[in-house]
Amino acid sequence: MSTVRLTTAQALVRFLAAQYTERDGERHRLIAATWGIFGHGNVAGIGQALVEDRTLMPFHQGRNEQATVHAAVGYARQSNRLSAHAVTTSIGPGATNLVTGAALATIDHLPVLLLPGDTFATRPADPVLQQLQLPYAGDVSVNDCLRPVSVYFDRVGRPEALVPAALEAVRVLADPAATGAVTLALPQDVQAEAYDWPEEFFAERTWRVRRPRPDAAELDAAVRAVRAAERPLVVAGGGVRYSGAEDALRALAERTGLPVATTQAGKGVLPYDHPCDVGGVGHTGTETAGALARTADLVIGVGTRYTDFTTASGTLFPEGARFLNLNVTGFDAHKQAALPLVADAREALTALTAALDGHRSRDPEEWAAAKRDWQERVDAAYAAPDEDARPTQAQVLGALDTLVDARDILINAAGSLPGDLHKLWRPRSADQYHVEYGYSCMGYEIPAAIGVLLAAPGRPVWALVGDGTYLMNPTEIVTAVQERLPLRLVVLQNHGYASIGGLSEAVGAERYGTDYRYRDADGGFTGPPLPVDLGANAASLGMRVLRPRTIRDLREALAEARMATVPACVYVETETPDTVSGPPPAPAWWDVPVAETATRKAAVEAREEYDRHVTARRRHL
Repeated sequence: MSTVRLTTAQALVRFLAAQYTERDGERHRLIAATWGIFGHGNVAGIGQALVEDRTLMPFHQGRNEQATVHAAVGYARQSNRLSAHAVTTSIGPGATNLVTGAALATIDHLPVLLLPGDTFATRPADPVLQQLQLPYAGDVSVNDCLRPVSVYFDRVGRPEALVPAALEAVRVLADPAATGAVTLALPQDVQAEAYDWPEEFFAERTWRVRRPRPDAAELDAAVRAVRAAERPLVVAGGGVRYSGAEDALRALAERTGLPVATTQAGKGVLPYDHPCDVGGVGHTGTETAGALARTADLVIGVGTRYTDFTTASGTLFPEGARFLNLNVTGFDAHKQAALPLVADAREALTALTAALDGHRSRDPEEWAAAKRDWQERVDAAYAAPDEDARPTQAQVLGALDTLVDARDILINAAGSLPGDLHKLWRPRSADQYHVEYGYSCMGYEIPAAIGVLLAAPGRPVWALVGDGTYLMNPTEIVTAVQERLPLRLVVLQNHGYASIGGLSEAVGAERYGTDYRYRDADGGFTGPPLPVDLGANAASLGMRVLRPRTIRDLREALAEARMATVPACVYVETETPDTVSGPPPAPAWWDVPVAETATRKAAVEAREEYDRHVTARRRHL
């Protein structure tokens, strides 16, 4: 057997460069690039290996380790999970900074390969800089924090152990039913150690992304359930998109008349103006979808995890409703005590459509009037009767709505924007709506937009953030400048946490500590907003900053940003919706427990409201 002598790190980089995925005859590089921030623990190993083979493995320099994972996740989502990025860090804070990003990737079932440095396997000195020492376990390092947020974890304690670990890592990354954050912890001495590797380890490998077909018995049960239902409703999630099943879903809806409601991850899988599309479902959804959900006797989940926002914390779907779940994972297919149809979404939808030949479940005219009424409410929220007024958040979305086309991609994750977007936004293409709401991670938007720009060059990509989210993670603006990526950033300045402030008020916490004001001696927050200029901050990091004051200015600024060839920021102070027409309120409940006992009136009244809602919660068995 022929061998080649390389360090462990060099072998890993060369191995990763030779891995591919294939689905439907299309081949993709599995690990298309590596992100990194170097320190002791990876600079002499992975860092040197990336220099050694710089033509094989593109490299992107990050500014914050959590942000590099978000960028990798943005890339993987835009690539429909067929291509991913790796992230390398040093052994201490760099490694623990990965945890938030890893949790997001695993919760959202999006592939990312994490390569944190680890402490010495040979322990020549104990402890070394940044090493965690525990008196009860000598083999634990900070990297063990990544175990519960990884779908696969291994510590490569010897060079030869890399062979099975690397093969297993890429197998999991390419598996649609198992993918998420994969961690290979790499002791810094092992990274630099040489070994005679079999040349076969570096041969090109193609990992076929399976499209499992439905079991015949499960399909037969699904067909009987749909035929028997009088008021069926489809709830489409992100699995539709990752399967590339949009056309299959459209065919099912058009042939059967089934209404299609969408989760945050599924929004856009049907165009907003398709007769069968009824909009977002759940706490942040539309009244059209909510009314259909409250009367549904069969809920057909396609590629959804049924989070509490989708089910309105178990209060949305009626007593006695049955569930049929099409999902590539058995774990999700069995939720809500459902009839499972465990299969790839496209294969399951295609088979179900064929088996239902000639069956008509519903007529889109049933909800056509409700859709028109909802669009009128969207128009009212978007409307700007006074072009010289300061815009509301909804009016910012309205101005953007008039500007974009099917090429534009909108990215958001946290704050009050996901709720407004889910209710109001009108997606023009299947991948235009990119809202990360599985982990709803503040600070995701800017780095994720960079990942999307790398995956979809030439398309206008917008990161929409509030001031709270901006302050969490603006660092990758520098990366966008360095990479010459035309990131379009819209910062909405409302001087605080608007979303959590509203929730605080609703649960009796009186908006305490949710806006940016000076601190009083008695612990309160009063006075004018803090003199913080986030536009100046963005400019200092290298962005071109536009500062519209009015709705008229805003339209011009957004148009200018869309045409920009450099990173551009539209920094706009928004009006509160208390003074003008805002978005429609949440059409369904969300369970956030309220203090059971309190002396303040706001909390007492909030508890009474909570007790009223919680009685409507149901378990579907």
